[in-house]
Amino acid sequence: MKLSFRSQTLRRIALVGSLAASLGSISTAWAQSPTIDLSKPPAELVTTPMPLQVVEAYPNLRIERPIVITGAGDGSGRLFIASQYGQIYSIDQKDTDVEEPKLFIDLSDRVMYKDRENEEGFLGLTFHPKFKENGQFFVYYTTNDRPHVSVLSRFTATGDGKGDTGSEVELLTIQQPFWNHNGGTIEFGPDGYLYVALGDGGKGNDPLNSGQDLSKLLGSILRIDVDNTSEGRAYAIPKDNPFVGRDNAWPEIYAYGVRNIWRMAFDPKTNDLWAADVGQNEWEEVNLITKGGNYGWSMREGAHKFTLGGGKGADYNPDMIDPLVEYPHTDDWGKSITGGAVYRGKAVPMLDGYYLYGDYVSGRLWALKYDRDSKKVVENRPIAWNQLPVFTFGQTDDGEVLFSTMMAGGRIYRFAPAQ
Repeated sequence: MKLSFRSQTLRRIALVGSLAASLGSISTAWAQSPTIDLSKPPAELVTTPMPLQVVEAYPNLRIERPIVITGAGDGSGRLFIASQYGQIYSIDQKDTDVEEPKLFIDLSDRVMYKDRENEEGFLGLTFHPKFKENGQFFVYYTTNDRPHVSVLSRFTATGDGKGDTGSEVELLTIQQPFWNHNGGTIEFGPDGYLYVALGDGGKGNDPLNSGQDLSKLLGSILRIDVDNTSEGRAYAIPKDNPFVGRDNAWPEIYAYGVRNIWRMAFDPKTNDLWAADVGQNEWEEVNLITKGGNYGWSMREGAHKFTLGGGKGADYNPDMIDPLVEYPHTDDWGKSITGGAVYRGKAVPMLDGYYLYGDYVSGRLWALKYDRDSKKVVENRPIAWNQLPVFTFGQTDDGEVLFSTMMAGGRIYRFAPAQ
């Protein structure tokens, strides 16, 4: 049975119930070296510490639960910082003495966040590539209208440079079966399309088999055209999306088989899409995302067979893409990866081309270097700092990479050469 939603409501509400279908897996042309277990690196992998220091980017600034950090690409020099409670603030990126941010928009009246269900709330923010001309920005949040529903919406800024709370247009609503694993990263790609990372819906062991079921949006990365509409949708489907025209598959899906991507980012130089997927029992992983790629969850966790949840699991499968690197759940490494971004700034030249990432539980940081010619990771180097929980990473318009912790009032950090 082919998925056919003639009602706009049914299109916009991504039901998690299974459609009676048998789906084959898509074959990918991806080729890579075997996954590197970072706790047991090969001899040629450079693992010495980076000669860097981590310093507060804005020592006087405090924002509760700073979950998104981004520029708007409009040449204004503004840096936008979103709180998980639903407020979006802006500051002058160069004002390192700033104490009070400017409120860009307050959406807390429609955002659901509970401390005991802390994977909900305001989770995603990105600005249209033509934000300077059209004023459009996009958000992903948990609505308080009804339990466990994620909303992807478009807003418009007013002439005074603030977001208009009355301009919301809902593009997609997603019924989540549980409160955790909501994903939430939204990013525009170099192709002008909007990419949306969705978790598997939560609980444990992927009980709905969302990761491997293309008849569900959950457990996937979506790719949509927000500049056009089609067939009752508030957006259009790019014609070259990998599952367009396929029976029992959502055409919005770009890649699948993920558990809960906690931050993905495009390299502004190479256009590679980097994503860190949070593991369940044993492994955290970093992936390069490709069109149509199946990243294995919940048949596999990292590069390993995953055997919980009814005995499912798969040994090596050429149709499933193993991660570039993985690390185990140990005190030396961590238990919840926080994905970052590839550094393309000027303040720390030695970091150019390194993917910076960390761990929420251990508070550790690393700099990973990937050689695109050989398709090999050649370095994974620790970065010393005081090891607070690494909440999120972000990138300025000029390529600097920042990260935050929700501890100590909510602080933002940057990288600098060692003194």
